Amino acid sequence: MLKLCKKKFQSFADTAEIRPGVYVVGCSKISIGNRVAIRPGSMIHGMSDNLTTSIIIEDDVLLGSGVHMYVSNHCYDNPDIPIYDQGHYPSEPIIIRKGAWLGANVIVLPGVEIGANTVVAAGAVVTKSLPAKVVAGGVPAKIIKTIQNFQAENKG
Repeated sequence: MLKLCKKKFQSFADTAEIRPGVYVVGCSKISIGNRVAIRPGSMIHGMSDNLTTSIIIEDDVLLGSGVHMYVSNHCYDNPDIPIYDQGHYPSEPIIIRKGAWLGANVIVLPGVEIGANTVVAAGAVVTKSLPAKVVAGGVPAKIIKTIQNFQAENKG
């Protein structure tokens, strides 16, 4: 059963692990790298009409429980028309770079790239791309600090 499901993805590394209770939409446009762990309650929504690859999760990424990713968003430009009837904005890809860790209940919105070895605090809403090697948190997510090599700094 698991092998059959893995074939539905654009790519799915043998060492990646999606726990039971993860919901994935648009598998054919999602790539998942080696040693990726996606915890229960997460929602990876890669359904897109205009992208060949909508979500890329590189190697060694950790996604905590309840992480949500969406490549598109509802239009809400006309206040006189119900949002339900306004359609969606064009889809934008999401890229999670190698070694990143997204804490529990993080939301990643369309067009975001999260840099390598970046940590996103639990409950954050990521509306803009984040560089490599930072800690970010909040709503909307903002950089809290830069991750440095503490071992190298403390050798004296």
